[in-house]
Amino acid sequence: MSIELFTAATPNGIKASIALEELEMPYTVHAIDLGSRVQKEDWFLAINPNGRIPAIIDHDNNDFPVFESGAILIYLARKAGRLLGEGADNESRVMQWLMFQMGGLGPMMGQANVFFRYAEEKIPYAIDRYQRESRRLLEVLDRRLGEAEYLAGDYSIADIANWSWARSYEWSGLDIDGLDHLQRWLDTIAARPAVQRGQAVPDSSTTPEEKSKRAEKVVAGARNMLV
Repeated sequence: MSIELFTAATPNGIKASIALEELEMPYTVHAIDLGSRVQKEDWFLAINPNGRIPAIIDHDNNDFPVFESGAILIYLARKAGRLLGEGADNESRVMQWLMFQMGGLGPMMGQANVFFRYAEEKIPYAIDRYQRESRRLLEVLDRRLGEAEYLAGDYSIADIANWSWARSYEWSGLDIDGLDHLQRWLDTIAARPAVQRGQAVPDSSTTPEEKSKRAEKVVAGARNMLV
């Protein structure tokens, strides 16, 4: 028995696979084709009523389903007893920075992606608004990372969650000029073998041509979902 993971190659999607790799948990993967709206089919809605990825089923716990990427990270970390912080105060720090990503960085960069990358009609005000707010949030991370090696002190699910979004800043039309602490952290986490393995799930394309084709598919799929 193991964890069954339903995911796609998105910032939220790779959070779960990276955590599974870091925690060394056995799992199987189902790649979800978001452009085909598989996630809106009845069988998937029975796992996640919100029709989003990622989602998991824990077959070691009476086939227990978990949806929402942040909830999945917490569930897996508690199950393994790792990456959640030692003691109440440290766990609270992990939760605070995890919620920072869930309520701030992810939604803002996601909207920047919509208006800058996916929407066929370009609305300058919307693009500027979400890019400016995303950059501000990256600056918040940079300031924190000037104080500590990782967001909550030690490496945790908070780093996994925020890294999964922050690493895609160029896709949102952002730059990280002057954010040296953020760049150091991005590079440090990217070098972790478990992160590299998790990042490749479910899409392992590595050549520029494969990456270009995948990017085109992502844009087309996103536009289909926006209709």
